Amino acid sequence: MKYRSILEINHLDAAERIRVYRQLIPGKIYQIFAIDPVSFRNCRGEKVVQFQTTQRHGFVSIDVKRRMSDRDPIFLLQLSDTPFFEQLELSFIAIHDVRAQRFHIDRDEEGRDTLLGTASRNLAEEKRAMDAGLAPGQIYPGLRLFRPFLQQLEEFASQIGCSMISAEALFYHNAIHYEQLGFGYLEGRRKMEEIHREFQPGGILYARLDGSTPFRPKGAERSVRGRSWAIHDGICETPWIAPRMYKPVGRKIGVNTFPNQIF
Repeated sequence: MKYRSILEINHLDAAERIRVYRQLIPGKIYQIFAIDPVSFRNCRGEKVVQFQTTQRHGFVSIDVKRRMSDRDPIFLLQLSDTPFFEQLELSFIAIHDVRAQRFHIDRDEEGRDTLLGTASRNLAEEKRAMDAGLAPGQIYPGLRLFRPFLQQLEEFASQIGCSMISAEALFYHNAIHYEQLGFGYLEGRRKMEEIHREFQPGGILYARLDGSTPFRPKGAERSVRGRSWAIHDGICETPWIAPRMYKPVGRKIGVNTFPNQIF
């Protein structure tokens, strides 16, 4: 049966609602963390997959943990209907390898929420994360499951009659990753092109990679991750504003604002 929106799905009975939404969870998560894909229970018998919906709004949140007592999810997805015809909003997505070391960039030295470093920063933890090869906003390494997840999301979008998925790129490296996966820009492409231009030799951002902080080393312009840390560190004239991006279902836009990139 074809549904027309998340709001309509949220009005289904619980069993049918879960049947529809469960297809959004990458199957490898069940395998990697020994979670039963039918009962959603781990090896301890705990139900570790949660679906949060409301009949008042077109919004769904899906949370998968390894253990119920865990602080962090393996998978956290938030999707929303939008006021725009045939458009689905990817509001938030995180896929964590919770078996790995955690980096506490989400809390400052006083224990306050940093909003993943966008409201305030824990510089010591960010430095540790950067040295370990992570990008801004990451508290764990990822599981490299975003590409298969996106395919599942597009299939879901088709089922509810959506022809476009929209999302915001919280960090520079997110925007580049979305480009690689076929997203284009609703807002922010000109800024992305300007950033690339100014990271070239002779550019303003290139000159500011002067080693004045650990996040601005010489040579950072050569990689997506290096640029992202420098931008997160405030190297640009103005604060980062998350670009609004979109992907037509079943089609790639082909934008590339960082040619010959390395991550």
